[in-house]
Amino acid sequence: MATVKKVKALTRPAIDAIFDRFHEIEPEPKGELDYVNAFTLLVAVVLSAQATDVGVNKATKELFRLASTPQAMVALGVERITELVKTIGLYRGKAKNVFTLSQMLIDLHGGEVPDNREALEALPGVGRKTANVVLNIWFKQPAIAVDTHLFRVGNRTGMAIGKTPLEVELKLTKVVPQKYMLHAHHWLILHGRYVCKARKPECWRCEIAQWCNFEPKSPPPNKPLAKHV
Repeated sequence: MATVKKVKALTRPAIDAIFDRFHEIEPEPKGELDYVNAFTLLVAVVLSAQATDVGVNKATKELFRLASTPQAMVALGVERITELVKTIGLYRGKAKNVFTLSQMLIDLHGGEVPDNREALEALPGVGRKTANVVLNIWFKQPAIAVDTHLFRVGNRTGMAIGKTPLEVELKLTKVVPQKYMLHAHHWLILHGRYVCKARKPECWRCEIAQWCNFEPKSPPPNKPLAKHV
């Protein structure tokens, strides 16, 4: 994860206000990966490592048409899977992981995606972040998957300051209001992807800027900050 400038930690009232605002704007946030069941969601998330959701969706359209179950994926074989996902970064290793995890799901879980982190993380290509995404989206568990966007937002705002993704995740689970835990992952990742961007946060259009501890706030394009005499 990239180093993020440390700021003062947000107060609990400020964090509560931020999530109230997120909920007001979008009560039911959704992820941007396409899937049709728990298995295709798992595969999509595995393929999304170091790749964009848009790019993954383009590749999986045909893949999922041909194989939406572990059995069908194994039947395709590694070479065919590789061919279908070759537009995605690191596609050779990912294709092998998709094939192997499909076989493991058949052998160990009756072809079903397990609903616990330990079993998910035992699958090739599935780390804590991937497991948390599946648990959160499909199984409706209040898990928070910390990717680069979420790591940045947690540190930059002062909401969850940490040096590692796990540290940020654990802090978020303590400070996010319980009633918002289910959707916290999506709100934060979408905020980081479209507003609190890596190179320059778009503070001038940020809905939570009044509570965020990041300074100095970024001005609108071509509008320098006013000088105070």
